[in-house]
Amino acid sequence: MNRSEIEAGYRALQSSFAAAIEGFDGEAAFVPDVWARPGGGGGETRILSGGRHIEKAAVNFSAVWGATPERLTESVAAGDSFYVSGVSIIVHPANPHAPTFHANLRYFESTSADGTGSAWFGGGADLTPYYLYEDDAIHFHGVLRAVCDRHAVADHAAWKQECDRYFYLPHRGEARGIGGLFFDHLTGQLDEVWSFQQDLGSRLIEAYLPILERRVTVAYGGAERRWHEVRRGRYVEFNLVWDRGTKFGLDTGGRTESILGSLPPRARWVYGHEPVPGSPEAALLEVLRAAPRPWQ
Repeated sequence: MNRSEIEAGYRALQSSFAAAIEGFDGEAAFVPDVWARPGGGGGETRILSGGRHIEKAAVNFSAVWGATPERLTESVAAGDSFYVSGVSIIVHPANPHAPTFHANLRYFESTSADGTGSAWFGGGADLTPYYLYEDDAIHFHGVLRAVCDRHAVADHAAWKQECDRYFYLPHRGEARGIGGLFFDHLTGQLDEVWSFQQDLGSRLIEAYLPILERRVTVAYGGAERRWHEVRRGRYVEFNLVWDRGTKFGLDTGGRTESILGSLPPRARWVYGHEPVPGSPEAALLEVLRAAPRPWQ
């Protein structure tokens, strides 16, 4: 396992996932945008917008390196230089009944001036529904659980708990969605962790596409669309206020357009908004404001 192999794996995942989403949508195509980072490295951002079923999707690859910014030396990398490569995926369907999907897989190296250093993997995947369908949540978590069960280096129970803790809006007292997996700083047995990451990446379409197929044809109207945009506002709040990946990208001089490509095309903020008690919208909030469920 080396940088070239890892980058090739991430690029392959970018291409396969983008092709699957294009094929499902049937109308829109991803537009590639190759970019270079002045401090070292670059990447390729692929954006799909205005599709038949997908309002916006981003499937991004990057491999960047250089001197470690001072503001990161304590929180992320203690070395003098860094290298990070990864792929990030976000899908915002147009239909409010279809959930938003997010995944990120990454590899990190930190090196000191004396040549010593460390390397680790991180990543995860999670689902953000706007209307709760329990069978969708059970399917999604079941696929991720099955991947973890195939690899000794994976710890599904711990990583699900970490996902529930991470994708949480403390200022709202509610989860961003119904969770998934989140893992970081996996430093031991890197070859085996890489094998797990490749397996996980290859199963992301299996985890998400059947849910899309079930929900994109569900009828909806203006009220559902308004709720969709209100909840997308919460998604924006998390990404801009709490997400460590967003902060890392901006702090390392990453490409702003690519970093913020995860944001939905439309969102809204309604002062003091609360759904009607007993409504499907209220049912979702009850779950998001309660203790995380096992979904199995």
